[in-house]
Amino acid sequence: MAGFIGREAELRLLAKRLDRMAQTGAGVAVALRGRRQVGKSRLVQEFCDRAGVPYVFFTAIKGASPVESIASLLGELAESSLTATRRELLPSGVTGGWPDAFRALASVLPESPAIVVLDEMPWLAEQDALFEGALQTAWDRLWSTRPVFLILLGSDLHMMERLTAYDRPFYGRADNMVLGPLNPAETAQALGLDGSDGIDAHLLTGGLPGIIRSWPQGLSARDFLLRESDDPATSLFGVPESALLAEFPAPDQARRVVEAVGGDNRTHANIAAAAGGRQGSIASGSLSPLLRKLTEEKQVIAVDHPLATQAGKPALYRVADSNLRFYLAMGRAIQEQARRGRPNAGMRILTRRWSSWRGRAVEPLVREALERAAVAGELPWPEIGVVGGWWNRNNNPEVDLVAADKGPIADQIYFAGSVKWLNHAFDGRDLDTLRRSAEHIPGFERERCGLVVVSQSGVTFDPGEVDLVWGPDEVLRAWAPG
Repeated sequence: MAGFIGREAELRLLAKRLDRMAQTGAGVAVALRGRRQVGKSRLVQEFCDRAGVPYVFFTAIKGASPVESIASLLGELAESSLTATRRELLPSGVTGGWPDAFRALASVLPESPAIVVLDEMPWLAEQDALFEGALQTAWDRLWSTRPVFLILLGSDLHMMERLTAYDRPFYGRADNMVLGPLNPAETAQALGLDGSDGIDAHLLTGGLPGIIRSWPQGLSARDFLLRESDDPATSLFGVPESALLAEFPAPDQARRVVEAVGGDNRTHANIAAAAGGRQGSIASGSLSPLLRKLTEEKQVIAVDHPLATQAGKPALYRVADSNLRFYLAMGRAIQEQARRGRPNAGMRILTRRWSSWRGRAVEPLVREALERAAVAGELPWPEIGVVGGWWNRNNNPEVDLVAADKGPIADQIYFAGSVKWLNHAFDGRDLDTLRRSAEHIPGFERERCGLVVVSQSGVTFDPGEVDLVWGPDEVLRAWAPG
């Protein structure tokens, strides 16, 4: 898979700001954040290539000193289209730190629209405590009154959020944009897949362009896994491995918690025991703030609460990115076998774990698909505000799908449902189990609440016995452009 993939909506949003800047003559700033390998730099490069205006694209280097970073910026500036016909305007011997560097940049800006891109912003702020203040001063005094489109990129989600917070120098000066992975429909379209193959591809790649580009057109998920299982350096393993090392360079407690959750330890107690290892369980006073940091700041972990009209327990945790989830659950073990020259052993690991992992991994995707369909008015329950699941302390019963007006404590339940992502159909026995389990959900009343089935392989009973039956095509369609 080669070339630029999708992102038409994001390109339109950037183009809209460029057009506004051209009309008003005033500067526009955007802070664009997203996880590593999600394609931020590639998106902005594509935008610059399409924009047809001069630009400079500077990428910081982690660990470089401010002097080295400034020299690198000036070097990029000298080679950029901003100075293609006016290189003589660029000052030499800039030694006064970031304020002088930003003044040098201002000196070569044309009176017509131009783009300035600063990539890996968190690394620049990490190198120099005065960087953010210097950027704010340069924007206010030198750039904002000119047709400059300033794009700030970063993978440290928390730091990028903080960049424009009320107590930071750049507050109120930049629009915030978040770049997520490609959605399932975009992933399927990019790879020439449909149905369950498209969904499997999304679960494996997490919608990350860096992996999708290595996936041959039309190749099924199973065949792709067979092809990659003997290559320890494949992007399927290398991308999540790099992301893990970038977020957690040392094997500290936070990383052990992520790995415990990736190993299907979903409850607070099980995570504490698995992450504690030989030292015993992590104390609740230590684990709770760690989980909050991993969910709210780093956004590596997602937390699900039982959805019903009464508060329920326990909360269940999962790795937010499905590619990293795959890597921690089995990809790393397959990679290790490949490093040892034992791809057949890796495939045995895949065969043992794939069905159960995929069945669990697809549930958040199905829930979001149903939410999107409800918002679009494509379900019989237009009042739906959230789709989740329900379980009790013993996970018996556990209901895959619950739709309500709000969560995690709802006023109104609209339906309960089940997801079966296997190569055999959802049958009458599965339907009986769903009916019995739904009765345990606080707020579920069969007389006014619906039943929903989402099955990879269809159903064997009369679909009229439930209120909605979805298959892989319907799940993918929920992400198709309106």
